[in-house]
Amino acid sequence: MLKNYFKTAIRTLWKNKVFSFINISGLAIGISASLVIYLIVSYDFGFDKFQPDSDRIYRVVANMKFPDQDIKLSGVPMPLKEASKKEITGVEIFAPFNLQNGDMNISIPIAGVNKPAVFRKQSDIIFADNNYFKITPYEWLAGSQQNSLEQPFSVVLTQSRAKTYFPYTDVSKVVGQTIIYNDSIKMTVSGVVKDIEAPTDFIFKEFISYSTITSSGIKDVMGLEEWGSISSSSQFFIKLNKGVTKFNIEKQVQTMFDKHQKDAFLKMTFSLQNLKDIHFNPDYGSFTDRQAHLPTLYGLLTVAVILLLLGCINFINLTTAQAAQRAKEVGIRKTMGSSRTQLLFQFISETFILTVTATLLSLALVPWLLKVFANFIPPALNTGMLYQTNVIVFIAILVLTVSLFSGFYPAVILSKYKPVQVLKNQSVTISGNTRRAWLRKSLTVTQFVVAQSFIIVALMVSKQIRFVLNKDLGFRKDGIVAIQTPSPARNIKEAKGTRNALLHKLEAIPGIEKICLAGSAPAANGYSVSTIKYNDGKKDIETTVEVKYADENYFKIYNMKLLAGKFLTPADSATGYVINANYAQFLGFKNPQEAIGKMLNRGDRPLPVVGVINDFYARSLHSPIKPLVYTTDAYGQGAFHIVLKPTTEADGWKNTISQVEKEYKAIYPGEEFRYNFVDEVIAKFYKSEQDISRLLKWATGLAIFISCLGLLGLVIYTTNLRYKEMGVRKVLGASVMQLFTLLSNDFIKLVLIAFIIAAPLAWYAANKWLQSFAYRTSISWWVFAVTIVLMILIAIITLSFKILKTAFENPVKSLRTE
Repeated sequence: MLKNYFKTAIRTLWKNKVFSFINISGLAIGISASLVIYLIVSYDFGFDKFQPDSDRIYRVVANMKFPDQDIKLSGVPMPLKEASKKEITGVEIFAPFNLQNGDMNISIPIAGVNKPAVFRKQSDIIFADNNYFKITPYEWLAGSQQNSLEQPFSVVLTQSRAKTYFPYTDVSKVVGQTIIYNDSIKMTVSGVVKDIEAPTDFIFKEFISYSTITSSGIKDVMGLEEWGSISSSSQFFIKLNKGVTKFNIEKQVQTMFDKHQKDAFLKMTFSLQNLKDIHFNPDYGSFTDRQAHLPTLYGLLTVAVILLLLGCINFINLTTAQAAQRAKEVGIRKTMGSSRTQLLFQFISETFILTVTATLLSLALVPWLLKVFANFIPPALNTGMLYQTNVIVFIAILVLTVSLFSGFYPAVILSKYKPVQVLKNQSVTISGNTRRAWLRKSLTVTQFVVAQSFIIVALMVSKQIRFVLNKDLGFRKDGIVAIQTPSPARNIKEAKGTRNALLHKLEAIPGIEKICLAGSAPAANGYSVSTIKYNDGKKDIETTVEVKYADENYFKIYNMKLLAGKFLTPADSATGYVINANYAQFLGFKNPQEAIGKMLNRGDRPLPVVGVINDFYARSLHSPIKPLVYTTDAYGQGAFHIVLKPTTEADGWKNTISQVEKEYKAIYPGEEFRYNFVDEVIAKFYKSEQDISRLLKWATGLAIFISCLGLLGLVIYTTNLRYKEMGVRKVLGASVMQLFTLLSNDFIKLVLIAFIIAAPLAWYAANKWLQSFAYRTSISWWVFAVTIVLMILIAIITLSFKILKTAFENPVKSLRTE
């Protein structure tokens, strides 16, 4: 019986090749999108799922309160970790660890060789104790979880890092070997663990014993006794006892902190962040360069569902439209003894074969889609994941769901015809035909509502991206390169001398127009804030201010406008402040000149305001302009800012940067040369928005394509149904344009109705998205005008393929046969 169902289904689908192609194409697009999006979503939601008792594992995080701003940090004060072990109850495991700030250079002594093996710029290194491995389980290949990190100057390596440093195939031989960090700290390998293969934020490769901090000079820079000092490198994880609530522990931690640090300069509160939240919460960050964004993941799921629904709508539309053509088949089958259940299975089996074919086509498209969206999706995703059990189960469920959703209603419609009416050519009653026509129109309108909503939102996202990238930021950003120099470890004067020596060499390069030595660019990834006070004679005005370092040349390079006073002059230490207009207004000065000479107190050293500059956008346009000051400092001014001369040569700037690199390497032979174009850094502020724009463009194109496929199918059905009518009208004198207008009017009306519905929905969605920007473009009328004109043009072009062909045919051909 099943064999007969499938044989008949294949024969029917082959007979109707055009409609089968349209259905398969629509479903294939929807299923392809669903597969790729499922891979992305399942990957992100699978982070750290391997951790046992993850619901009881938390990270202690801090919230720092400034006068006008709250800052969230993933770290805690160093002494809080040790005090917690003595004063906090209800915790099963305390697991403190510290991230190594910056990369480290590794030396491996080799027996019989004077020169050690050197590995530069090694990252993913932490200081941890044995409890870390109780929080995050590893498979031990050598050493012991109980005591490998018990002694100072011990280190545990992952298998991949052990293979990098040592040539042994047997990792047990690595234990006992010596590793020297930054030419100063000598460690002994005490264990080797297998790399975590599952998705995880715990990407560390080297684990130095936590007791090494107190047994070495590292303790001098860690702030072991400073309750008022905090850094995100100081991490603290805990595992609660069963039945203990996070609120109970939060209260204990806060009480303990308040007891030890009653006069803290900054007010700090503490909370617990669950392990499952780390991969998704940008407030506190994770240990990887990439965090998932929950709204984006839910948006992707919505896109997948929409594209899948559009493909299903195509199938329902075209199948119900063809119902009359298969009415006699149903009548004959019922006359020969087929039950309605059997007919239902027959028609659903046709849908199943179509869906399976579309799925196979989708599987062929997935590798291509993964390459197209390589910059958007996680790097770990690959076609190998298609063979994982959960993906295979998802595909099976998807095929069955789509088959039932798409095929059930058409199967019910086709199987309910009565044989007597069918064989007397009375199969399609006026009421039944009207109901199905309204259903088809409603589904077609739904398709075009989705397509036009996508167009409007995509245009608005592109408009906002153009707005932020082209907006005058208040400083020059084009043709400027920023190069960071190594931070001075000990002697700041020596570091300044080295930098100045490089500065003089770079000034001699012909391709450089201007150059200065300063802090970060006006808009950069990182920033530093400080609390500054000003007394206006009545009260202290205290606020959080962003602090940058610069001199006179810096302001000229970036074309920053001086509103009052003067620019900063070169100095080894701070001698005054240049503030932005926003800060001057915040302090109550109506005129920038009024701020000149006023004393600002940062810490215990009051310094005068020597200049006021124009406001500029120091961060992305998501954030409003805030108070900012510039000052001078030999330590903070560690970056070169270079204006490249305009050139018509293809490799002009490239050659200049190569010359800069050569001079840099001569001064810093062991350091990696890194540079950034300022305008490219600013563009990266909006990478997520650019990814969304790219995704929307694809979704819009696919939605339009699927909608047009459905429209084309309905046009083919309509022209076939009215084939003789068009012949008669043409014989009676109707022109081709009149015939085209007659047949296309109904479809154009559906597009217009869809626009009326889509316009307010898309306006709401675009407006809500724009609210995330402090500075945003307007929702212009032309966006809606372009959308409706574009959609009507696309619909007319789609309709033309079949209508014009039919209208140009000789009417004799349509009238000579019955």
